Amino acid sequence: MAFGWLPGAVGDIAHAAATTILLIAVTTLAGTLLSILGAAGRRNGPVPLKRAIACYVEVMRNTPFLVQLFFIFFGLPSLGIRLDPILAAMLAMTLNMAAYTIEIVGAGLDAVPGGQTEAALALGLRPRQVFIKIVLPQALKIIYPALTSQIVIMMLESAVVSQIAVRELTYEADMLQARTFRSFETYFVVTLVYLLLSMALRRLLVTGGRQVLGAGVS
Repeated sequence: MAFGWLPGAVGDIAHAAATTILLIAVTTLAGTLLSILGAAGRRNGPVPLKRAIACYVEVMRNTPFLVQLFFIFFGLPSLGIRLDPILAAMLAMTLNMAAYTIEIVGAGLDAVPGGQTEAALALGLRPRQVFIKIVLPQALKIIYPALTSQIVIMMLESAVVSQIAVRELTYEADMLQARTFRSFETYFVVTLVYLLLSMALRRLLVTGGRQVLGAGVS
C-alpha cells in the first residue's frame, strides 16, 4: 500500500511541523524587531552605526543562507561559542530575515511624509515618541504585504536547517524516506504540509495585520 506508512508517521510529522512553526514564530518576532531597530539606526544613528548596519545588510544579502548557517553552527565553536542546533537555526534565520526586512522597513519609513514628523515635533513630542507613535505605525501598514511575503519565504527557507540536524519537516522527511524507501510519497506528503503551513501563515498574518494595523492590510 503506497501510503501505508503514513498513520504511523503522523506523530513524527506533527512534531516536525511544530518545530518549523516554532522556528518561524521566533524568527518573525526577533527578526522584525531587529529590522525596525536596524532601519531606524540606518537613518537616524551616528555614521559608524549607519556604516555597520549597511555592511551587515550587504554581507547577509550577498551570501548563501546555508553558508551563514554553517558559519554559526560549525564556525563559532572555534571561538568558543557553541550553540544547540535549534538555537543556531533561530539565530541564523533571524539574522538573515532582518537583513532583508531592514530594507523593507526602511522603504516604509521613507514613504511616510516628512511633514508629519515636523508637525509632531512642533506639538512637543519627543523624537522617540514621534517614531513609535506616528511614523512606525504608518510605515508598517505600507510595507505589511512585503513583510508578510518575506516571513512566508523565511518559513520555506527553514528547510535548510535540516542540514544541522534540526528535526523540522525536511529533516523528518529525510528520515522517513530512509526508513520506508517511499521517496515520492514521503516528499509529496511533506510538500502538502509545507503548502498548508504557508497558506495558514499568510492567512494568520493578514488577519492579524488587519486587527493591529487597521483596514487596508492585505
